[in-house]
Amino acid sequence: MPPLVVETALALKELVGQQLAPSDWFIVTQERIQRFAEATEDHQWIHTDHERARRESRYGATIAHGFLTLSLLSHFLKQAVQVRSGVRMAVNYGLNRVRFPSPVRSASKVRARVTVLSLKELRDAVEATFEVSIEGEETNKPCCVAEWIVRFYTG
Repeated sequence: MPPLVVETALALKELVGQQLAPSDWFIVTQERIQRFAEATEDHQWIHTDHERARRESRYGATIAHGFLTLSLLSHFLKQAVQVRSGVRMAVNYGLNRVRFPSPVRSASKVRARVTVLSLKELRDAVEATFEVSIEGEETNKPCCVAEWIVRFYTG
């Protein structure tokens, strides 16, 4: 689904309290999990050893790192909403809360639902707080829920 396009970052104010259309499905491949393990030096077997994970883990397969799932927020936000003009740069300002209620199994599909929680005008920026809920195609609980703060610098 194409993203919702707003003219300026300040126009996000009209969306406060609204959930935007869900993103497209995204497949989390074992190759991506392996590359993330390499990039972060997190080689725990639950992520990288398919046979052991199949035998010993409660999930029956390797799973994505929680931080890998979290790192997909920027990809999903771009699919949910885009600001057409007036933004010099957008910066990840931080997170208020992050939880990983259910795992992301290798080769599974995830997508995100984004809600605009708040908007604050600053001297040279607009600070938006989004709730992002990443859900798995075959799960009844979200895989990741986060409050994410993004600053859109306008000056």
